[in-house]
Amino acid sequence: MNAAAHSAPRLLTLAVLASVLAAPVLAQGVYRIVGPDGKVTFSDQPPPSTAPQRPAGNSTASASPAGSNAQLPYELRQVSNRFPVTLYTSRECAPCNSGRNLLNARGIPYSEKTVETPQDGEALKRVSGESSLPFLTIGSQQIKGYSDGEWTQFLDAAGYPKQSALPTNYRRPTATPLVAVRPDTPTTPSSAGAPPAQAEVPVTPSPQNPAGIRF
Repeated sequence: MNAAAHSAPRLLTLAVLASVLAAPVLAQGVYRIVGPDGKVTFSDQPPPSTAPQRPAGNSTASASPAGSNAQLPYELRQVSNRFPVTLYTSRECAPCNSGRNLLNARGIPYSEKTVETPQDGEALKRVSGESSLPFLTIGSQQIKGYSDGEWTQFLDAAGYPKQSALPTNYRRPTATPLVAVRPDTPTTPSSAGAPPAQAEVPVTPSPQNPAGIRF
């Protein structure tokens, strides 16, 4: 048998060994690229460097109104949409201030409803069944009065983070009256010239507590 016959198996073995050794190198040089349309392609060239895209849940305040849930981080926005928090307060209510401070310190996004007028007081009774403040709702859960431990327990159960995750540019919604103020409707004099009927004057609560709220 000549030298060429002896060298053929050796050359074949070296070729197979070279291809095996080269396989990891080739594998390491293949890049998986996802296009804007979601199509996946493979290339031995790295994709062009682009600025990292911001997740949809981290939209900035410039793209949404101040105080809206759209500017919240994704997980916090999900919890807030499932279990929205509403705080009912009144002036000269020390427990209301304590509850507000707890929500602010923990970074809870919430809306605040103020109870200042007799109409507000009646609306509060319809919502909570009582006239005591503060009154907190977390989703459908109602919490009457302020208790640091109770409020914390229900916020934890709803899935709110224990520490603030609000963006630095977050602005809380402005507190609004529980009952929207409506402009007075002017009365029309009688066509017969008779004086208009006297409107019944309701008995108003004490000026120090117009809504009749208990703290």
